[in-house]
Amino acid sequence: MITGMNHAVLYVRDARRQQAFYTDVLGFETIVEDPNGAFVFLRAPASSNHHDLACFTIGAQAGATTAGREQVGLYHLAWEVSTLGDLADHRQRLTEVGALKGESDHGVNKSLYAMDPDGIEFEVMWLTPPELWGAEETEAIVRPLDLEGDIEKYGRDRESTTHVARAQAFAAKNQGAQS
Repeated sequence: MITGMNHAVLYVRDARRQQAFYTDVLGFETIVEDPNGAFVFLRAPASSNHHDLACFTIGAQAGATTAGREQVGLYHLAWEVSTLGDLADHRQRLTEVGALKGESDHGVNKSLYAMDPDGIEFEVMWLTPPELWGAEETEAIVRPLDLEGDIEKYGRDRESTTHVARAQAFAAKNQGAQS
């Protein structure tokens, strides 16, 4: 049974530049780094994974990604935060460094969209607790994000249900069904 995505690997112009961005802006921890800058392995602050992101240097001559415009490829990675307060903090930090490019309310999650130093898009999102999804679970919703309104509605410190907790609940449910 697949329980979720474990990590992503990106080809980038300069792994050290990505390392600085992910550690300084998003709070990732460096786990392994090549002394010559060929690669870096990073872990998200609250992750139990060995690493969540690896970056491999391919050089400054590499062109920008055209995925989604001229070729198939990855649209974005999504990093989950525990609370709407965390999302608000990330909004401020991403804005400060000029990386924030958009915001959306997808009903089941509240999302910020940003670009890393190589222009690779990523999302920082808070998952609305599943018991509140209702009909929106099966809808493709894109509406303006009202983060302040959502904080008022759900609370700044309300914890989201992460993919790990959902996987544990699913496993427990299936184990009980087999008994």
